[in-house]
Amino acid sequence: MTMTPMRSACTLLALLCLAPAAAAGEADVLDVTVGTEGDRRYRFTVTVRHADEGWDHYADRWEIRGPESEVLGVRELLHPHVDEQPFTRSLGGVEIPAGVNEVQVRARDSVHGYGGAEVTVALPGD
Repeated sequence: MTMTPMRSACTLLALLCLAPAAAAGEADVLDVTVGTEGDRRYRFTVTVRHADEGWDHYADRWEIRGPESEVLGVRELLHPHVDEQPFTRSLGGVEIPAGVNEVQVRARDSVHGYGGAEVTVALPGD
């Protein structure tokens, strides 16, 4: 069967419309800002995007990881953000070991776990 140019364009358009829905399943970290609180303690402000659907499927956590993938801080997200996308939450008092100059932030959702976009950020003053 040969596709006409119009049919090919319609097929391509349909595939492009479906692509965001397929990618919407995982929580993405969009932005991270870091402020100092003294003594190697930092405040992280993280913006996450996820197509929260309610209590059965929502972004439920983000974490800060060091260079060896060790978890240095965790922000539990205790409810869905269906009508607040993207959303931003902070976590203060995160102690970062000496010698660590940058960290990675990733988010998790209650169905897919981790796997969305992550952000690596340099620590201020280092």
